[in-house]
Amino acid sequence: MNDAIARARLHAPFLNFQLDSFPAISEALGNGLVEDAMMLARRAGHGALTLASALRRERRALALTLGIADLAGALPLERIVGSLSDLADSALEKALAAVIAERTPEAETKGFAIIALGKHGSRELNYSSDVDLIFLFNPATLPRRPREEAGEAAVRIGQRIIELLQKRDEEGYVFRVDLRLRPSPEVTPIALPVDAAISYYETSALPWERAAFIRARAVAGDFVLAHYFLEAIHPFVWRRSLDFGAIGEIQSISRRIRDHYAPGQRFGPGFDLKRGRGGIREVEFFAQIHQLIHGGRDLSLRAPATLDALCALAGADRIDQDTAHDLASAYRLFRTIEHRLQMVDDKQTHTLPADRIALDNVARLHGVEDGVELLAVLEGPVAHVAAIYDGLDGGGDIRLPRDEQALEQWLGEASFADPAAARLRIESWRSGKARSLRTAPARDAFEAMLPGLVSAFVEAPDPIQAMIRFDDLVMRLPSGVNFYRLLDARPGLAQHLATLLSHAPALAEQLGHRPELLDGLIDASAFDLPPDVSEMAREFSRLDRAEGDYQLLLDSVRRRVNERRFALGAQLILGYSDPIDVAGGYSRVAEAAIIVLADATTAEFEARHGRVAGSELLILGLGRLGGEALTHASDLDLVYLFSGSHESESDGPKPLRATDYFNRLAARVSAALSVPTAAGPLYEIDTRLRPSGKDGLLAVSVESFALYQRDQAWTWEHMALTRARPVYGSAAGRSLLQQAIDTALAQPRDAARLIADAVRMRAEMAIHKPPNGPFDIKLGEGGLVDLEFAIHILQLKHRIGFNPHLERALAELQAEGLIGPDIEPALHLLTRILVILRLVSPSSAEPADASKNLVARACGLENWNALLAAHDDARQRISTLWRVVAYEKGA
Repeated sequence: MNDAIARARLHAPFLNFQLDSFPAISEALGNGLVEDAMMLARRAGHGALTLASALRRERRALALTLGIADLAGALPLERIVGSLSDLADSALEKALAAVIAERTPEAETKGFAIIALGKHGSRELNYSSDVDLIFLFNPATLPRRPREEAGEAAVRIGQRIIELLQKRDEEGYVFRVDLRLRPSPEVTPIALPVDAAISYYETSALPWERAAFIRARAVAGDFVLAHYFLEAIHPFVWRRSLDFGAIGEIQSISRRIRDHYAPGQRFGPGFDLKRGRGGIREVEFFAQIHQLIHGGRDLSLRAPATLDALCALAGADRIDQDTAHDLASAYRLFRTIEHRLQMVDDKQTHTLPADRIALDNVARLHGVEDGVELLAVLEGPVAHVAAIYDGLDGGGDIRLPRDEQALEQWLGEASFADPAAARLRIESWRSGKARSLRTAPARDAFEAMLPGLVSAFVEAPDPIQAMIRFDDLVMRLPSGVNFYRLLDARPGLAQHLATLLSHAPALAEQLGHRPELLDGLIDASAFDLPPDVSEMAREFSRLDRAEGDYQLLLDSVRRRVNERRFALGAQLILGYSDPIDVAGGYSRVAEAAIIVLADATTAEFEARHGRVAGSELLILGLGRLGGEALTHASDLDLVYLFSGSHESESDGPKPLRATDYFNRLAARVSAALSVPTAAGPLYEIDTRLRPSGKDGLLAVSVESFALYQRDQAWTWEHMALTRARPVYGSAAGRSLLQQAIDTALAQPRDAARLIADAVRMRAEMAIHKPPNGPFDIKLGEGGLVDLEFAIHILQLKHRIGFNPHLERALAELQAEGLIGPDIEPALHLLTRILVILRLVSPSSAEPADASKNLVARACGLENWNALLAAHDDARQRISTLWRVVAYEKGA
């Protein structure tokens, strides 16, 4: 510590003066008592005659303490910059309170908020930094004098705050105030009405302002007002769609900085540590680029401080660990040397002295021999940061020819089988008909990504079909600039897109409405199967903002569910997962959505109508949801029930009898699951399997359900009940419901009547719902419906194998000798075909030639002919089983 004091005495006139001005702090520092010195610094303003004097003394005392501790290496960089930032926060709060008190005594500090940006916003203030602020006010609540307009009052308050902080007197100053980051600073007053500021960021803000607001923070004044503002501009800063345009936006700022500060770009004496190539700003920009790209979808990346941001980016695998470590090390070094520059005379400078003697002085203050050694310490990290930052630039900008003949020749050389047809498609895109291509930035982004995308189409199994579906996508997009930039930035994603467009019209349709779904395929985790239901429910229930309402949750769940469903479809088409595993994934996604939306809807409903004591909503999943085997196109078969007595009443402001209560609640849950919002649709809900079908109540008590199943249910209702599974409710409620199901299924029945009812129902189904073609896997002869009917008859006749998962029920029946071992592989094959065809051929028609082998491979077979043979064999086995069970004695 004494060595640091000695260096300060010799090489930093500002620190030398402060050492003499604050002897008690100097003594504490000399004794190595840094925390004692910090405490004394915070009290340095006590006893001052004015607030201005108190703030200046505290600032100088803290500058002394932090300066010596910094030189001695006694405090980490984060503590130093954080303490300076805390001082700025405190000074602003005290200054604002004093200004309000002197202008309007007795008034509360309301209606005026101070937002910090830049290093102050991220709590990274440097040694002699200014503070970047935005002053906002609410005209309705701002304290003001009689006959004073709100705008006038706000400006006067702001001017007085600035005076208290930055006016120099014999005590020095506190902080210089920079208000140039406010909207349109050249024409706007220094304090802005909050709603006008919000309107600016929603409609007119420039790209660089997004990066500035990564580090925005409410620091003083009316925090409710400040948070209202920050929440309102949240979508401007953090875009849900991955934004690779951020790279170009911020690099253009970087280029302008390099041009403007050209003398400080070359490394050596006179190098600008902040703005120079490979300096502090490029470390910050590198982090902010990645935060803007990914932070709209990943809340963990929104760390304001640069070191925290680098750590978060590495932790989320957005940048590699070595890059994060190297940039963080360089950043610490640069900020430390920057502080040395500023300690000398308390000047806000970032430039290494061009004069040799002055440079040697800074070097010796830092503790090295001379300026040559200091440059040697900096040179490697500066070059490394510059190389990392420059690596963000994708390199050459190749464009497709505009000339008709040259374009067709290019396409032919690229191995297009029909270059003329491909040329016509590209010319159609360039015609300007599509809304997504009507702005100059969109057209530029489109042309930049086009060569890579067209090359990906060449590799696709059906290039022209892929281009046709991409044409549909281009025409549907409301705005395409971010989508086109994404494809340009991620060539591998363009290849995935070409494959999906070649094979999967269902996914192409989804992309046409929600192009941001493609963003999710950037993460390797997109090709992992979904986690368990409880983990996904936690994922779906998280909002993109710190606070949100019911409508926001509906939108958020729809986005996340559709991202998961799209990723599962992509896993199938790209060959990452087995269709049976994907069917289970679709089911877990749906169940998690039911839980989250039913919870939220119930909470909303309870706020108005209260709770019914001893009762709760329960939801039963049937069909493919009950059996956890959904496809991409499946609707959800649900039955709503409630526990407790139907005669109870709720205890809220607007009480309801239990039956009315749960029927209204059930209708709202169905709406939450099915009604399209701004984020798109979710699921089709089918409630016709409830007691008495469409003529019955939407929700009945468990007791009524049990009585209905015992005394009134048709055979087909008990067949449906074999695939029933409670999907919502407490553990006790689910158990109660499961007992009712088990009791209904276990009751004895007339075997002849059972079989006759099932045969009649299957015949009626064949008349009213005939198969769509030879690849209608469910309804065709020997299809999944025949298999399900056979299994259900055996389950109910023999009262065994009651498991909603069809393959598990089949295994139990097989173990009892009721079904042969040849049926299980038939079930698995047809299930795989069903799941993959829902994406490749939603109409159940024969897939396109280019997709046939993909379907075969997804089903575990070598080619289409092998699949056809296996398919025919499976159907024959199932047809035989159905005939034996339905028509032959002894089955």
